[in-house]
Order: sequence, then C-alpha cells, then structure tokens
Amino acid sequence: MSVEAETGRIIWHDLLTQDISLVKSFYADLLGWEYQIEHASDFVWRSGEADYPLIIAEGEAHGGFVNSGKGIVSRWLAYVMVKDVDDMTASAKSLGATIIRDPFDTPGVGRSAVIQDLQGGVIGLTFPTHHFPAPSGTFLQDELITDDVDSAMLFYCDLFGWEAQDIEEVGPGRHAVLNSTDRDGVVGVTNQFFEAVGCALWMPYFATDDVGIATAKAKALGASLCVDSISTINGERKAILSDPTGAVFGLL
Repeated sequence: MSVEAETGRIIWHDLLTQDISLVKSFYADLLGWEYQIEHASDFVWRSGEADYPLIIAEGEAHGGFVNSGKGIVSRWLAYVMVKDVDDMTASAKSLGATIIRDPFDTPGVGRSAVIQDLQGGVIGLTFPTHHFPAPSGTFLQDELITDDVDSAMLFYCDLFGWEAQDIEEVGPGRHAVLNSTDRDGVVGVTNQFFEAVGCALWMPYFATDDVGIATAKAKALGASLCVDSISTINGERKAILSDPTGAVFGLL
C-alpha cells in the first residue's frame, strides 16, 4: 500500500457489534458477502485475542467484524490512513477530540487509535504495516451525519488536511464534501439525516444495483429503515438503514 497515495483516505472498516453471527448472516444474505476467519489480537475496542471474520467481496478483503462487548452500541468504524498515529492522536486531542482508544499495535496489521469528534462521531486512525492495496468497489463512500456541519468541517480539515466544499443536494439541510489534498478520497458531511439516525456518526454506503429492491430485502432480513430511498443531485438513489444489531449504513 502506497503511503503517499493513501494518506488521508479511508482504507478499512470494522463493524463493532455484540452479535457477530447475526450480522454475518444479515450482510451475506443482503449483499452476498463471504468471510475469511483470521485470528487477531489487540482489537480496536479493547485488548484481547479472538477470531476476526474478514469481509470478502469480489475477491478482496474490505473490513471485518469485531465483538464490541456488552453495553457498546453497534456501529461501523472507518479508518483513515495517517503517517503517524501517535502524532495524529495528540493533534486530535488538542483540537478537542475524546480519545476512545490510545494508539496500539496489531501484529501484521498496523498501528491504530480511535477518536471521537466534538459532536460524537467516532473514527479510527491507522498506519498499516502490510503492503496490500486499499480495497475498492464495496464501501462506496463514507458520510458524517452531524448536527453541526461547520464545526465538523473545521475539525476534520484541521486534523487531516482535508479541504471542504459545500455542495447542492436533493432535500433540506446542509451538505458538503471533504477531499484529501489530491482531490480524491472524498467523504461527505451533512445534517440532513441527523434526526433520522438520532446521533452524530460516520456511516458507510454499500454498493447495490437497485436501492429499492435492496432496501426491501434488508427490511425483510430484520433491518430498520431510517431514510427511505431518495434521489441524489446526480440521479443516484440512496437509502439509510440500521442493521438488526443497530449499526447504521447506507445503500447507494
């Protein structure tokens, strides 16, 4: 993995959940995901060793499932690649972030940390020690849902060097994109869906051929609908749901 090319981009996702068996079945049935079981140590949410199901789609590993333990809300956790996890964690703290997990090493994977921004959005920092390329094509985009777009943009641009740009979108609310310095690696930020999801969070969008059909299937498999299928400004369709364990995700 090229450090320069990937720095500032989201390169991995974990689902933190109390019921790995349930979410494995749900996403396999909904999106056709397969899994490869690895054994890992020192997980993102707490220390320890356990099996780690890798998400396999189109022959690539895109993320994994982590047992979050009792009392932890299920959520998707995106990881931004940074050059120095320790320095970035210190910078995040100086900007007012809460440090959820101090920098730690996972053998064969890399060094990581977890922070929470001022509105409550949780995101990971990582520097990989492997050389596998970042996966593509399954996690299409990540979007921060927050009640304070201006504050969020200021925080993440200061932290990661991202560049913010307001955009027009269908529906009410504020919409912006945050770009890495090469104008690639775009993420979104909006307040449009804050009331629908109930809190600030980072949410991945998954690729699907038909959002309407996939939404109906997700609901039949036990998902809850947060935002019904709507059109974007460029004519795409998207919907927002929470899986059977409560983790929020989008379809695009």
